[in-house]
Amino acid sequence: MATFNSHYPVTGEVLASYEITERDEVNLAVDLARDASHAWVAMGFAGRRKVLLRWSKLLMQRVDEITELIAKETGKPISDAKLEASLAAGHLAWAARHAESVMRTSHRSPGALMANMSATVERSPVGVVGVIGPWNYPIFTPMGSISYALAAGNTVVFKPSEFTPGVGKLLAETFAEVAPSSRIFSCVTGLGETGKYLCESGVNKLAFTGSTRTAKVVAATCAASMTPVVLECGGKDPVIVAADADIKRAADATVWSSMSNAGQTCIGAERVYVDAKVAEEFKAEVLAVAKKIHSGAPGQGNYGPATMPSQIKVIQSHIDDAIARGGKALLGGSNSVHAPFVEPVVLADVPEDSLAITDETFGPTIVINTVADMDEAILLSNASKYGLGASVWSRRKGKKIASQLQCGMVAINSTISFAAIATVPFGGVKDSGYGRIHGPEGILEFTYPRTVIRARFQLPIVFTSFKRTAGSDKLIVNLTKWLNGRLG
Repeated sequence: MATFNSHYPVTGEVLASYEITERDEVNLAVDLARDASHAWVAMGFAGRRKVLLRWSKLLMQRVDEITELIAKETGKPISDAKLEASLAAGHLAWAARHAESVMRTSHRSPGALMANMSATVERSPVGVVGVIGPWNYPIFTPMGSISYALAAGNTVVFKPSEFTPGVGKLLAETFAEVAPSSRIFSCVTGLGETGKYLCESGVNKLAFTGSTRTAKVVAATCAASMTPVVLECGGKDPVIVAADADIKRAADATVWSSMSNAGQTCIGAERVYVDAKVAEEFKAEVLAVAKKIHSGAPGQGNYGPATMPSQIKVIQSHIDDAIARGGKALLGGSNSVHAPFVEPVVLADVPEDSLAITDETFGPTIVINTVADMDEAILLSNASKYGLGASVWSRRKGKKIASQLQCGMVAINSTISFAAIATVPFGGVKDSGYGRIHGPEGILEFTYPRTVIRARFQLPIVFTSFKRTAGSDKLIVNLTKWLNGRLG
């Protein structure tokens, strides 16, 4: 059996070895999940709710164990890991409690021409859902798909990142403690090939979180078998700071959004467009906050190392490119990178065609560019190929600005708060992906609609018959003209 190792990113120490799941084993896991699907559906919403709420409770009972494992595999602070695990358990409980109401059969008007019909739309689980998770938030992000898919009545096969396999295995083990069968939710570990096998395994839907580049490969692979996908990809999230913003709060939140988790947050701030009237004040506040934080091992730093070693080169190249193109380093610079850590970097006046503006950096850096007004801020924010989240700081114009941004989520006078609220959908547009997790939309994402039409009584004139007459045709045309969509 081939294996791979997980590592503590601070030192490179080997934490554990895990199986590289081959194609046959992946296919078997999917087949077993499909076999378990009927019983899971037959439990009904009440039965599934009990199981999932027990699981949520168990996760919180073992939150210290879970957060220690997350901190070991990612290098992030224990506090951040505990927040992540708690939010994941919260989303699980919300999905369990609300799946029934979200999936309730809806009654539709049949319209005047079809008044003898009863029209309803039912929601059914798609079947087996494959989930490929990321390493930056190894429990919170994949649980956004796992929880909602399970609550909708699907079974799930989960492939965690090769950087955080232990978290995936622990999720499956804890679920097995409270569930009637471990086949309902199982975990397969491995490298990129294992993820490819899951895409090709015949799952009924696949949810992927990761880079846009990899998402395109996943989508193309799944397209060969007509497997629908949910893609949650990268971002280059803008922060817009208006002249009437609370500058201190905006600066503090922006530094946290851009540098917490070592900047490894798809919805974290990466570029700021600040009104020229308050630009210098904002920069001064940002520097005051950023100068007080530093990287380090769990318990030693405000944030940890780059979990994925190859990201260091990306961060370095973005900093160097920005400075080479005329950007100013207000704090740190090229020498802030000392693998596996990167100290806070604040850049200003960076050209809009530089890598630090156009591509996802995924590091503890932030670019602050000054704009003449909010129209320019909106224009530059929307110029990105990404469209995941955004943050707007303004006392009076927040809603107006937010409504013009081309992205899936906006926080006004807050930052990334939309991720913590279980009732709202999470996802992006453009190169940031498509499909939604969280909220009612996240439950419906893992279902399909079934239209059911029933004749309540028979009309004297039959339109769906070879016996239809010219008079019937004339009646249909005249009624359609007269009604013109009314009474529908």
